[in-house]
Amino acid sequence: MPAITLKGQEFIVDEDGFLEDPSIWSEQVADCFAETEGISELTDEHWKVINYLNGYYKQFGIAPMVRKLCKDTGYDLKKIYELFPSGPAKGACKLAGLPKPTGCV
Repeated sequence: MPAITLKGQEFIVDEDGFLEDPSIWSEQVADCFAETEGISELTDEHWKVINYLNGYYKQFGIAPMVRKLCKDTGYDLKKIYELFPSGPAKGACKLAGLPKPTGCV
């Protein structure tokens, strides 16, 4: 398994850069991973999406569908892409500590 070092911390990730162990996720981990997605600073809008995804995953064990993400956060898909340029699955889910989604988000 590959490891990456971000802001002086080492993380074990899969081939797409997602955490291998979602249980180690924290806000500090999200902050470290933001730079891998070209995000220089996480805003309250980013945190709204990140915390929603993380909470949903902890409750249901999967990422929500994009439509549910948009409905529950109040952000349309265009806004999600503005916040996370690589999209809801690659960018937002990665920062939320989820494993790489399959068929969702």
